[in-house]
Amino acid sequence: MSIYLDRDTPVVVQGITGRMARFHTKDMLEYGTNVVAGVVPGKAGETVEGVPVFDTVKDAVLATGAKASLVFVPPPFAADSIMEAADGGISYCVCITDGIPAQDMIRVKRYMMRYPKERRMVLTGPNCAGTISPGKAMLGIMPSHIYLPGNVGIIGRSGTLGYEAAAQLKNYGIGVSTSVGIGGDPINGSSFKDILAQFEADQDTEIICMIGEIGGPQEAEAAAYIKENLTKPVVAYVAGLTAPKGRTMGHAGAIISAFGESASEKVEILTAAGVTVAENPAVIGETIAKILGKAA
Repeated sequence: MSIYLDRDTPVVVQGITGRMARFHTKDMLEYGTNVVAGVVPGKAGETVEGVPVFDTVKDAVLATGAKASLVFVPPPFAADSIMEAADGGISYCVCITDGIPAQDMIRVKRYMMRYPKERRMVLTGPNCAGTISPGKAMLGIMPSHIYLPGNVGIIGRSGTLGYEAAAQLKNYGIGVSTSVGIGGDPINGSSFKDILAQFEADQDTEIICMIGEIGGPQEAEAAAYIKENLTKPVVAYVAGLTAPKGRTMGHAGAIISAFGESASEKVEILTAAGVTVAENPAVIGETIAKILGKAA
């Protein structure tokens, strides 16, 4: 079992004719992802890697039954593409695009709220690496060869640290059930709390790896949720212990502006909630392996 994606999930790629979208569509197809359509206004009838292109998401869904979408659309148009996916009948959307204005994402969040919860599209990102269920499907830009199928659920604001965790786990012979990038922007589609709930319900996820960073209240909110609701062990790493207050570090959302937003404060809050916090990124895999009894 996995969350959000499996071998049969039909996928549409929005912006498929772009250079990077073509490259990653080919990679996803080679991995076994069921990419059934692309969407680029005005380019209906073309194909990319044998995948038919449609003018709109609604056309693509009607013709192919697509359920998940990957947004590879430039920042000025990405918000409209996400809202089009929500209107078009997509149930899970991953937005890779970096640099979407926060005001645009506020509009997206409000727009999605018009749908009742049972029909509301789940969005992860923007500015994320995507989602992968190893051995089943990949919806994003991650290096698929570093992910073994297994029982560790990964959630991360940082894509590269998610890769690092997966690579370290592979060295211990430990696999991943699903890895979800939620993105590093101040306003994103899904929070740690949203994905934690999915992993708690997933019978094949035994332990959860949560990768946070400075800025924003999400890690503190996740800590409260873990303490009250989770039965599975959680290992966390929080990047940015040396980051100065008031300066953006890397991701747009990685800026300390209030109590509970620095890395040290987040470590303290998570530890108090019963989360095992890795001291540095080099020991994420070792920390998880020890809990699973697989460390040397």
